[in-house]
Amino acid sequence: MAARIVAGVDVGEKGFHAVGLTAQGEPLTFFSRDADAVAGWCRYQGASLVGVDAPCHWRHLGRVRAAERRLRAEGIRCFVTPSRGAATRKPFYRWMLAGEKLYRALRRRGYSLLADPARPLYGNLCFETFPHAVACALAGNILRARNKASDRPYVLATEGITTVVLTNLDFLDAALCALAAQHLGNGSARAFGDAEGGFIVVPARAWRGDGVS
Repeated sequence: MAARIVAGVDVGEKGFHAVGLTAQGEPLTFFSRDADAVAGWCRYQGASLVGVDAPCHWRHLGRVRAAERRLRAEGIRCFVTPSRGAATRKPFYRWMLAGEKLYRALRRRGYSLLADPARPLYGNLCFETFPHAVACALAGNILRARNKASDRPYVLATEGITTVVLTNLDFLDAALCALAAQHLGNGSARAFGDAEGGFIVVPARAWRGDGVS
């Protein structure tokens, strides 16, 4: 299923930065502090796939999610998702709670959470992705987080994405999430994880090296 328009959302405690990508690679941007407004914008733009930079499931029974274990095994460092109870007790995890609100809002707008990447895509879907892993996959190398302000615009430009309207790192990350959605729609993505802990979707390209994220 190749989507004409796809979208990506960078989730923060204080708001959501969203980017839609047309088939020609032209980015459309939107910011709101309201999860339902962002979900509504995605639907209004006609995005059939929405990549979200936030956990789609909480840790269950103390086990680190399989998606996070697999990414770390391949050299991609990422935040380990706590249980929901633990998240409510630490201010740092407020952005994950904001992500939970966004997934709920997307479901209300008719987006189902990607449950089985092996099956053909059907209907409007949302899914979890990780901008750093997306950038590494597209670059073919494990990039260093300290260089992300320069690496991410370069990676997007090499993919034909106009970055002039992506005025901050949050919009750049949202555009990388949208690229993950584009690859998923084109059948050129891979998914880390399992049904219990959820899947993290990235472009199906190999990274190499030992950079620190």
